[in-house]
Amino acid sequence: MEYFTFGAEREDRGCRIDVFIADNMEKLSRSAVQRLMEEGHVRLNGAGVKGNYKLREKDIINVEVPEARTVEILPEEIPLDILYEDEDVIVVNKPQGMVVHPAPGHTSGTLVNALMYHCGEELSGINGEKRPGIVHRIDKDTSGVLMVAKNDTAHRSLAEQLAEHSITRKYNAIVFHGFRKEEGTVDQPIGRNPLDRKKMAITHKHSRRAVTHYRVLERMGNFTLIEAQLETGRTHQIRVHMAYIGHPLLGDMVYGPKKQPMHLQGQALHARVLGFLHPTTGQYMEFEAPLPENFAKLLARLKA
Repeated sequence: MEYFTFGAEREDRGCRIDVFIADNMEKLSRSAVQRLMEEGHVRLNGAGVKGNYKLREKDIINVEVPEARTVEILPEEIPLDILYEDEDVIVVNKPQGMVVHPAPGHTSGTLVNALMYHCGEELSGINGEKRPGIVHRIDKDTSGVLMVAKNDTAHRSLAEQLAEHSITRKYNAIVFHGFRKEEGTVDQPIGRNPLDRKKMAITHKHSRRAVTHYRVLERMGNFTLIEAQLETGRTHQIRVHMAYIGHPLLGDMVYGPKKQPMHLQGQALHARVLGFLHPTTGQYMEFEAPLPENFAKLLARLKA
């Protein structure tokens, strides 16, 4: 455990405490600071504090940082479709059906298992765990491009870019029904479904703002190929937003109709484009994962 103490000065007055700590501790992102606060590792003048507290002059802030623990995730020699790699980041094209991170019921065969084998000791420990720096995730049944941090500095940079909504994320999806307009935006908050905790829903209670921009790419009878660009990145965001406006994703058994016409293995959703500023050089980089074979064949069937 590491211990840090800070004193708020005159110029710090009015600054949010989570922003102040992140600015004064290079190893911690703002989200990591908030996690420490939730776990009781941050004290203000000897008492607990919330992240939105605004500092006063002479406030004393104590921060405890637990040592990174080694998580028992076994490396597995699983082929990876690597779009780009250097000493800071690795960009991969995840296939449909692959889980990103081990969880109950999916302890092997995941992207992290494959990355553990590929990266060896080049791992990020930013979340208090020695493992590949999974900065964002895509669903098991969603294919496409995903970025991974190989060290703590890269992890912090990419996490901050996600928090600032500055990362480019464009998806292709096949949805039910035709659109009256060629493009639009869904700006509706998403949170846990109060009736089913395994699902997300449009709700104004215990939710976060979610924004999805979409445009029509091709019309195919009762189905439409769209591009969806994320401004925010909430769990199941595109699936929930499209279902909310009456255009659920083809193959989505959770948010779409229970009877699916094509008998697909998961929703027709592909993370096609990902763009971000390189953590070290600051250069904007953009990557594109081509449509997987099953997605392309589905499009051909619908066009026919």
